[in-house]
This record gives sequence, structure tokens and C-alpha cells, in this order.
Amino acid sequence: MNTKENKMGVMPVKQLIVSMSLPMMVSMLVQALYNVVDSVFVAKISEDALTAVTLAFPMQNLMIALASGTGVGVNALLSRSLGEKKFENSDAAANTGLLLTFFNFLAFLLIGLFAAPAFIATQTDNEVIRIYGGQYLTIICCLSFGVFFQVMFERLLQSTGKTFYSMISQSTGAIINIIFDPLFIFGIGPFPALGVAGAAYATILGQLAGASIGLFCNLKFNTDIHISFKKILAPKARIIKEIYFVGVPSILMMSIGSVMTYLMNLILGSFSSTATAVFGVYFKLQSFFFLPVFGLNNGLIPVLAYNYGARNKDRIKEALRFALMLAVTIMVVGTICFLTIPGLLLTLFNASEDMVKIGTPALRIISLSFPVAGVCIAMGSIFQAFSRSFYSLIVSVGRQLVVLIPAAFLLAQTGVLSNVWWAFPIAEVASLILSTIFFKKLYKETVSSM
Repeated sequence: MNTKENKMGVMPVKQLIVSMSLPMMVSMLVQALYNVVDSVFVAKISEDALTAVTLAFPMQNLMIALASGTGVGVNALLSRSLGEKKFENSDAAANTGLLLTFFNFLAFLLIGLFAAPAFIATQTDNEVIRIYGGQYLTIICCLSFGVFFQVMFERLLQSTGKTFYSMISQSTGAIINIIFDPLFIFGIGPFPALGVAGAAYATILGQLAGASIGLFCNLKFNTDIHISFKKILAPKARIIKEIYFVGVPSILMMSIGSVMTYLMNLILGSFSSTATAVFGVYFKLQSFFFLPVFGLNNGLIPVLAYNYGARNKDRIKEALRFALMLAVTIMVVGTICFLTIPGLLLTLFNASEDMVKIGTPALRIISLSFPVAGVCIAMGSIFQAFSRSFYSLIVSVGRQLVVLIPAAFLLAQTGVLSNVWWAFPIAEVASLILSTIFFKKLYKETVSSM
């Protein structure tokens, strides 16, 4: 039995946060680069193709929500069990997580087979966009095996502090995706020109590569857990319950993003399909700053969970302070970029004159909320690490559904598109208020009482 002290309990905190988070932040930056490059290539087909991929995004986000939320539940239980030296529990969490991942894939296989084109059709009556979107989403859902297992294998590596290998898995998947995007989309060399469908196949190929590397790294290097078919096929109800006690609120929290983007697509579509395309471009560009902060968050959660299990108050406090500073710094850089060079950013996507006219104020206005979002993300890490994910759920519902969508809808009634973008800063202020209330409450109940 492995009784060696994990680095999360002994390494200097700032060094630990950097060593845990930096690989994930790098892999998230590569993922952000993929998000942008993928859309840049799709935009070269046409603005309709870019809009179609934007309309598919809510369902793709739902897929990631289910994969990541399940992974968060496994992550929290596994890291806490290691901190408490309950190694049977940590193994059970890992193996049960893999079984749950397979069932998640089956759910989206059914969606891909029976519901993908209909989902796109609810957001547009443009026949070209409907065809493009239906093709893209059907492929993404039916072949989603790779993304579900890639996410889970990466979470297992993160849970035990093996974030370097997690970086290798995610980065390799994204790089393969970037390489094959132009080959499949435009038919370069021996490859047929598949258009929007080619972008989907390149995505699938990257996900399968990432999952394969993640599996190899867990079997070869992750000595803190032991994966076996026998344990995978013998799940315990108690472990499933503990995983989803943390995981379900996280799934719901991330799924709210799907509902928000779907409703925003409808609100913006009432102005023009170009407005919807701008929203899609914004989501790709903001990922350069949000994804590294989420990478920081993913590195912070197991550190907090481990030291909570080990009852180490000082390390928890230091980790939170340091992560908060890093998150806000990254987001301030994002705000500066969006305020100063929005036109240059939009031209990456083959933007028409109309798209630049709409997108410039959009990027500038929305980016004002970035530093506040950084604070909220950093504070929210303690909710997941200490198995209080329902706080994150309440904050997410409040920000995206109670404030953002109603504000966007009301601002849209002015008939001025640029007014709609102010819904984002308004919603982020509401998120900050809720996050602060819950953070103070949980901190007093847990850390202060240690």
C-alpha cells in the first residue's frame, strides 16, 4: 500500500500551486488556441459556417459539462481520500468514474443519432446554417467517446498531482486537432475536402488521441491509483453517491452555460446571424484568458481538498490568497487586450465590415467584467474542494439565468444591439456579491474552525 506523503501536503504552497496549475494552464492555452484556430478555418468557408458551429456550441458545452462535472466529483473524492490515507476509496473513485464516463458517452450517442439536426433547427430558419450545423453536431455527438474519456483520464492525473501528464494529454489532442483541421476542411494532400464536417472529424481525432495518451499515462505513471476492469465493473452505490454529490451541482452549473448560450443565440439572432457569429467569436477569444484561470482552478482544487482532509489550515489560506492574485492578473491582461485591439482580433475570423462594426463594442464592453470573473472563479474553487458545489450552482444560476439572460432580453428591447452586451458586466457584479457571501460563510464553517 502506498503510504508515502503526497507532495500536496509538504511542498511549499506557492511552488505547489505553480507546479500543479502551470501544466494545466499551458494545456488550457493550447486548448484555447485550438478553439480560435478551429473557428478561423471554419470562418474561411463562410460566415454561415461560423454561425452554424456557434449554434452547435450549447450542445457541445453540455457534453463538456457532463464530462467535467463527473470528473470534478471523482477529483474531490479521490484527492480527499488520499489526504485521509483511505486508499481503497481513492481506487474505487477512479474505477467507478470510468464506468460512469462510458454511460455519459452512450447518452450523447443517442442525442447524436436522433436529436442533433432538430436542435440546430430550433435556433435558425437559414437552411444553409441548419445543414452545416446538423452535420457538425451529429458527428461530434455520435463519436464523443474520445472527449469523455480524455476528460476523465486527465482528471485522474490532476487528482493525484500528476498535472504534467494531464498537460501532455490535453495539449497533444489539441495540437492534432489544429493540424488536421485544414487538411480535413479544405482537402489538402490525400484528404477529401469535407468542409464543416471536416472540422468535426478533426476534433474527434484530437479527442481520441488525448484519451489514448491519458490512459497510457494513468497506467504507466499514476501509482496512487490502480485501474482494473474488475473494479470498473463492480461499482459501489456509496461511491457513486459521493461522486455525484459533488459532481451533479458541477454538471448543472456548467450546463447552465449551455442554456445561457442557447438563449443568447436566440436573442442575438433576432438582430442578425452576424450578431450570433460575433457572440461565437467572443467565446473563442475569451477562452485565451478564462481557460488558463480554469486551469489554475483545477490545480487549486486538489490542493485545497487534500489539505482539508489533512486539516492543514495555513496551507489552505496561503493557497487561496496566491490563486486569487494570479486569477485577477490574468483577467486584467484579457481586459487590456479586448479594450485596445478588438478590430485586430476580429480580423482573424475573416470578419466582414459589418462583423467588425458589431464586434468591436461587444468585445470592449464584455471585457470590463473579466477581473471580477477572475475573483469569482478563484473563490469558487473552495466550494468544489470542500464538497459544497451547490454554492457554485446557486452563483451560476444567479449570474447566467436570473441576471444575464433577463438583462440581455430587456436591453434588446431598446433595439440597439450594443446595449445587449452590457448584460455581461451587470451579471458579473451579481456573481461577485453571491460568491462573496457564500465564501465567507463556508470559510467560517470550515477553515476558521480548524
